[in-house]
Amino acid sequence: MSNNLLKGKRGIIFGALDDQSIAWKVAEAVAAQGAKFTLTNAPVALRFGKIQQLGEKLDAKIIPADATSLDDLEALITQSMEELGGPLDFILHSIGMSLNVRKNRPYTDVNYEWMHKTFDISAISFHKLMQTAMKLEAISDWGSILALTYIAAQRVFPDYNEMAESKALLESFARSFGYHFGVKNKVRVNTLSQSPTWTTAGSGVKGFKEFFNYADQMSPLGNATAEECANYCVFLFSDLSRKITMQNLYHDGGFSSMGINPAIVED
Repeated sequence: MSNNLLKGKRGIIFGALDDQSIAWKVAEAVAAQGAKFTLTNAPVALRFGKIQQLGEKLDAKIIPADATSLDDLEALITQSMEELGGPLDFILHSIGMSLNVRKNRPYTDVNYEWMHKTFDISAISFHKLMQTAMKLEAISDWGSILALTYIAAQRVFPDYNEMAESKALLESFARSFGYHFGVKNKVRVNTLSQSPTWTTAGSGVKGFKEFFNYADQMSPLGNATAEECANYCVFLFSDLSRKITMQNLYHDGGFSSMGINPAIVED
């Protein structure tokens, strides 16, 4: 159902890979609410994913960009404004990758070059994106910038590896840059801490099925789905959330507030 909450708004959505991606669901949701946007992902991801199908379905231009490259980000933002006809009202940063996780390197024996790459892709890219957007004066007053994160930034999930530190850094960038963007343009910057979600990236983490089920049982409302996450993103991109900024917002069915749930305690 559409209420045209985002009618007339323009944006960029990072990270849609296939129809299991949260970013894919966000793209569908914001399109249904009247927004126009461009889609972007790393060139290698564009070759392996199905983003072309999404672009055709939603009439959204796809612009390849390496989110760690300042030149690519500048080109992406400039081309997006040209394509959409003006400055941007929202951006979704949905990016994360760890070679240590992919190659099953334990947290106590990480490859540090890979760790630096993890931080650059998963967190520093967010700062690069905002810095580039600010220099280009690309965000409309009262715009909204959002990055997806996970509660491993605050709690220990041993198999999440150095992605936990990446998410903590990501959240810190949102607070710090959120201050500067707020003062300059009333732009709000937030992170959304989502439940474990069955995505191509998430399901690749060791033990994902077990902690997905654990979180679902611990949460009074159960895990939030990708579609529900997309609806929350619509709200955060809309004018209904104008005074929410520099926050890490939990969207996890109550998991983040729980100590113990009798439902998972065996007799």
